[in-house]
Amino acid sequence: MCFFRCLGLYNWFTGGSCLTSVMGCSRWTYFPRIVQSGVQARARLLDCHIRGLSRLISMFQPVCRPEHIHEYQLTAYSLYAAVSVGLQTNDIIEYLERLSKSALPRGIVEFIKMCTLSYGKVKLVLKHNRYFVESRHSDVIQKLLKDKVIQSCILEEEKPVEETQTQIEKINFPQEQMKEEEKKPEGEDVPEDIGELYGKMDGDDEEDAEIRSLQLLTFEIKQESIETVQKRCIELEYPLLAEYDFRNDTMNPNLGIDLKPSTTLRPYQEKSLRKMFGNSRARSGVIVLPCGAGKTLVGVTAVTTVNKRCLCLANSNVSVEQWRAQFKLWSTITDKQIVRFTREAKDTVPHGPDASKVPFLLQLSIISLRPVVCISTYSMVAYAGKRTYAAEEAMKFIESQEWGLLLLDEVHTIPAKMFRRVLTIVQAHCKLGLTATLVREDDKITDLNFLIGPKIYEANWMELQKAGHIAKVQCAEVWCPMTSEFYAYYLRAQIARRLLLAVMNPNKFRICQFLIKFHERRNDKARCSHLFAPLSYFQYFIFIIVFSDNVFALKKYAIEMNKPFLYGETSQNERMKILQNFQYNPRVNTIFVSKVADTSFDLPEANVLIQVSAHGGSRRQPKNRKQ
Repeated sequence: MCFFRCLGLYNWFTGGSCLTSVMGCSRWTYFPRIVQSGVQARARLLDCHIRGLSRLISMFQPVCRPEHIHEYQLTAYSLYAAVSVGLQTNDIIEYLERLSKSALPRGIVEFIKMCTLSYGKVKLVLKHNRYFVESRHSDVIQKLLKDKVIQSCILEEEKPVEETQTQIEKINFPQEQMKEEEKKPEGEDVPEDIGELYGKMDGDDEEDAEIRSLQLLTFEIKQESIETVQKRCIELEYPLLAEYDFRNDTMNPNLGIDLKPSTTLRPYQEKSLRKMFGNSRARSGVIVLPCGAGKTLVGVTAVTTVNKRCLCLANSNVSVEQWRAQFKLWSTITDKQIVRFTREAKDTVPHGPDASKVPFLLQLSIISLRPVVCISTYSMVAYAGKRTYAAEEAMKFIESQEWGLLLLDEVHTIPAKMFRRVLTIVQAHCKLGLTATLVREDDKITDLNFLIGPKIYEANWMELQKAGHIAKVQCAEVWCPMTSEFYAYYLRAQIARRLLLAVMNPNKFRICQFLIKFHERRNDKARCSHLFAPLSYFQYFIFIIVFSDNVFALKKYAIEMNKPFLYGETSQNERMKILQNFQYNPRVNTIFVSKVADTSFDLPEANVLIQVSAHGGSRRQPKNRKQ
């Protein structure tokens, strides 16, 4: 393992840029300098917005990124991700050597070669709802076939099929639609060799048109054993490459949708999509963007780019409705091209004036004849118990389709034992995971590397905050002392009762009530001074969310203050009614929510958060709530 730290340095005496010469350059504000110490390396940076830093991030796994010191880790998975976006082994080693103060240790060089040279030699391909492992290297195929774990996953114990194919390795891809406007500061001269490396790392690794006669070795594996094969191949240091040549796929029909002309992507959104579609094929992997940075728009753009059948999975029914609204907001998709499969909503297929009278089985047959975007929940698809007749038929439809893209919202939930079953029953050419917090407390987050794919892109939330793309957060902690009588009873109570008493502290209730009234009065003053303002003006008012993981306290606080609240038992219709009033009704400024709103709730209007109770057992919860 190799660590390095990026240290932000500033000239304390002159207030200007450091003029230290590095590698023959009088200025080095465009790339970091790595200073090694054993297996640990540090990179000193002059500016947080350094061009070379994005290249390092593509090779390393971020560990800690405060304002001035960034710490990254070199792992096998981070190197797999680097190779998946087009970096070559020699390019990685050469780049690190040029930015290093001393020579790279031999162990690190060997580690890089071991992890990168084998990547891409084996592919996982979906053909006619059947999964095949393919490779052009006979020695690699023989090694896999000799493994006992993989042998148990082969559908037919026969020799691999040898096929000779003529392939054209050139696909025209509209780069103009995915181009990040990255300008270099004036007066900054990048050395030619470093510039070439930058071009390789930012380029789309498209090869020249070349026709070759190739011998392709394949063997078929069982669908229920895909996860086992993917995990075993990583252990054998031959990770399966999952790419989808959607441009040349003539078997699956196109959706025929595109982004609306008014839709504009931000630079970091374009960059994440360039990483995914860098070689004119869709790479399976994970994109990490902070809350409020536009993950949904990235997902919608990916669907319009692939333009095939898409299955979108979310955490809750509320998220399903929000995804449906976002698809209609950003793309040209129509109502008949969106199908929802949830407990409350099983969309009918518009088919003439009596569409509501069409039997459900006939509706599914109509859907199967044309491409659609299906939106559902993890629990709906992964449920293994007895279903209703309609739900059972819906699942048969989902399992029988060959999906072009499997879009996974809040993908950090996939490693859970129940939800990972989704990946074995759904057949998809490409998998894209979206999340804001790529962390779990059970150490299963690394399973995403073989369940979905490597991390394609991760944005630095501090840089997005400085650029104004996400809100700046100001945190304050208010201590709420107990009265002497209440505290005496608190000390005599059991541990479980103490937790409840701490939340129901009368002083905490009074302070929470005061804060809510204080911010709501700010809204009242704004209304009085803008009585004739249009409704759109109220988007600049104060909107308050009060979080409480304790349901008893949540209901008690909300009822006493006469505020709407939602928690796990709140019905779907009531949830949507509360959220819509919070978003569009200027008189509803405050809502109380439980931990069900930690993820997959799109509430960009909220700008004040009050937390009265939290379980404190997850690093993900406070990060999601603050963002």
